[in-house]
Amino acid sequence: MAGAFKLPNEYWLSLQVTPQDVENLHTFLFERETPLKTRDLASEFVEARIRAERKAAESRQKSAGKSFLPKEKYGIGDELVFPALDWQRGKVIAIRAGANPLVSGFDVLTVEMENKSERLFAAALEIHLLNDAPVVTPESDEVSSAAILVDHGEVIAKKLEAAFNLDEGLVNIAGRWFPRALLIDINQGQLNLAEAVLDMSGGEPLLTNALIKDIELPAGVNPKLAEFSLNYALQDDDRFDEVGPAGQILWCLRRLEPDYVREVPAPLQYIEIEHDRELLTPAMKNLESQLDDELTPSEDLDPREEVSSITISLIYPHLRAGTLPMSPRARKLFPTAYETERVRFTLVDGKTKQRIPAWVVLTHGYVFGLREWYKAHSLIPGSLVQLRKGENPGEVIVEVKSQRSSKDWVRTVMVGNDGGFVFAMLKQPITAEFNDRMVIHVPDFKTLDPVWEKKRSFEDLVLLVMRELTKSNPQGHVHAQELYAAVNLVRRVPPAPLFALLATKPIYNHVGDLHFRLDTEAE
Repeated sequence: MAGAFKLPNEYWLSLQVTPQDVENLHTFLFERETPLKTRDLASEFVEARIRAERKAAESRQKSAGKSFLPKEKYGIGDELVFPALDWQRGKVIAIRAGANPLVSGFDVLTVEMENKSERLFAAALEIHLLNDAPVVTPESDEVSSAAILVDHGEVIAKKLEAAFNLDEGLVNIAGRWFPRALLIDINQGQLNLAEAVLDMSGGEPLLTNALIKDIELPAGVNPKLAEFSLNYALQDDDRFDEVGPAGQILWCLRRLEPDYVREVPAPLQYIEIEHDRELLTPAMKNLESQLDDELTPSEDLDPREEVSSITISLIYPHLRAGTLPMSPRARKLFPTAYETERVRFTLVDGKTKQRIPAWVVLTHGYVFGLREWYKAHSLIPGSLVQLRKGENPGEVIVEVKSQRSSKDWVRTVMVGNDGGFVFAMLKQPITAEFNDRMVIHVPDFKTLDPVWEKKRSFEDLVLLVMRELTKSNPQGHVHAQELYAAVNLVRRVPPAPLFALLATKPIYNHVGDLHFRLDTEAE
């Protein structure tokens, strides 16, 4: 059987993308005249490397010298190549007569190999298995580019992208690469026409094809080339913003994007609070992950974990801003993008099938577009909202766990004219299921604005909220989750700095199961 040509794993792990590799891919793109993703170019790169290495192996074989066959006679100084030993070379340095009662008249060769080791071989043998073995050639279908991409595709793609980014001859749009030299020139007048078309859409993002129809490109141009060229020109103009999810290119005018998409809503703005995450107990970290706060780092989330649906307990800042947290778990449900910071997509009401235009703001980790939907469902802080994957790409299903409207006893915040606030258990109209520990009815959102504007220090604010919460609790203690929800009524605070404060300040006495009581003697 012919020997298999193989490239070891180390070859792909340690490979470097050379200028020749990039030039070859330039040629490939020129011939195809089609913008391609890195993954597609990685496949061509791997196949080209396999062809080159196989050709090099064939060349080495041809120049290696005389192949060793046991039936031949050899002399001292003969240089041989051994196909059965992966084409190693050797030089005959000694010959003696063989001594075997079963075989007569053969020689024993002492051969000095390439690595300076010495090996013995039998020669002048008329009958031997290797005399009839086919010539080993470095050709085999066993080297599969598909299999290599499965094992090493991610590493190869990253190395290719790094090389492409250094090459001014290639341009990238939404994950696809193309030679700059082939781009069609898009002039300022055509860009102005594109702006006018988007202006008429009233802020609704449009596909590139919808813009091409109105900008008068030359006839007979390759459609894919025209689309890529326009995408490149739009990307280079600050008036336009590419807002499509990965796999789809949508254009919008930046000035027509909602304010809360271009700038973080005031209720979501977080002023960094210095803290040490190492202070959090395992129970605190477990609660932190359940709260789905977008400001929680994703370091503890397994990237391989599949997430098909999650239920979020709304906190006041998101309810006020009309947003949803894009927590580490939630990110797996929402569309992502290759480059853009803002992604336009569609939320679908799981019950009514209402389609809600929405935006993912990737940099700051929130989803905008739900203010009217929240109002329609009369949601309050602590209401439960379920998210799950949509039936179509670029869609996410959102659903309220609703119930028949009724009055229920829930914690209610009341704010005085001086900006002071208290909590009381009052009967309130409830239309949706809620988290018992996080529910807080706010009669009028605007009444909380003066409290936000007071700008109290973090520690003073937590102590104030803790005191007020304990007054409405007969046991005199407060769960960390309750405190988190209540503090976020008056300042945007993620779980970690709050929990770290509870763990370090003696005034907060842990009485078990993340319940805390104020220790007045420690003040």
